[in-house]
Amino acid sequence: MGYDTGTEALADAARAELVRRIDADGAWADDPVWREAFAAVPRHLFVPYYYVPGPRGYERRWGESPEPAARERWVRGAYADVPLATRLRDGELVSSSSQPSLMARMLVALRVEDGDRVLEVGAGTGYNAALLAHRLGGGLVTTVDLEPEITESARRHLAAAGYHPAVITGDGARGVPERAPYDRIIATCELCAVPRAWLAQCRPGGRVLTPLATGLLALTVRDAEHAEGRFLPGAVYFVPLRGQGRAGAGSVSLAGLPARAREQEPLRFLLALTRGALGPREAYALWEREGEPGRGRYGVTVRGEHAWAWLDDPEGPYAWPLS
Repeated sequence: MGYDTGTEALADAARAELVRRIDADGAWADDPVWREAFAAVPRHLFVPYYYVPGPRGYERRWGESPEPAARERWVRGAYADVPLATRLRDGELVSSSSQPSLMARMLVALRVEDGDRVLEVGAGTGYNAALLAHRLGGGLVTTVDLEPEITESARRHLAAAGYHPAVITGDGARGVPERAPYDRIIATCELCAVPRAWLAQCRPGGRVLTPLATGLLALTVRDAEHAEGRFLPGAVYFVPLRGQGRAGAGSVSLAGLPARAREQEPLRFLLALTRGALGPREAYALWEREGEPGRGRYGVTVRGEHAWAWLDDPEGPYAWPLS
């Protein structure tokens, strides 16, 4: 696809402003190489259209609108530091482009090194795969998605931007064994459990970064059946991995708890993480007693067929089985 010179100039300026904004937040202070990737990869090529909430439902913004003002709104929105809805089905969001500052934070947390082979689960628009390919080279990056129309559009977007990672249509929970082993695995969709296939396809010492229960879990892989790690601070919300179910906290009832408790988002995280193992009152009592812990004090261990979440210490007194 091609855009007029005015649109491209506006995109260049908007991209530079986005990079400055993420820079000011310190998102890549630990790995400034990612700044170059965000400055180089044109996000607007990955979102030729997207949807924004409007008074009558979602409004479509389109890069090839015949109206100059509409094209300007589209390109400015493409470089806003917000998630963009890119695919709807019966009014439900099924694919999106994540908030760029969150993507920067996740890529830094992935701790990639030159020569690493990376599997991305959840191809989305292809933008995140492009950032990885810019840093590592397309031959070292694999991205997978269950929906053929999503992988096909991601492949087109990547080619238009000049990147050629492997784009695979398949169940991300099964990984992509034919491209293994990987040094890093990153998921850009919400999961309700850590797939054992990922550990088997990751080198010992590798790193898995995945959204789980509205948190961002960073696991170190010990071997094909054992991984352990902690959640990073802060909440994250993603479209769920299709076929795995949903593990979010939205349906957790806090009825009967004090008003103050119902307002505590970290308590909702604890309930989502320990779903079925702790009731709301029990979770609230523990959360208060242990000093109102945030996400960074929780972790997960996967060992063989068993997986459990824990507070502070994997061998400590507070541990709960995961699905």
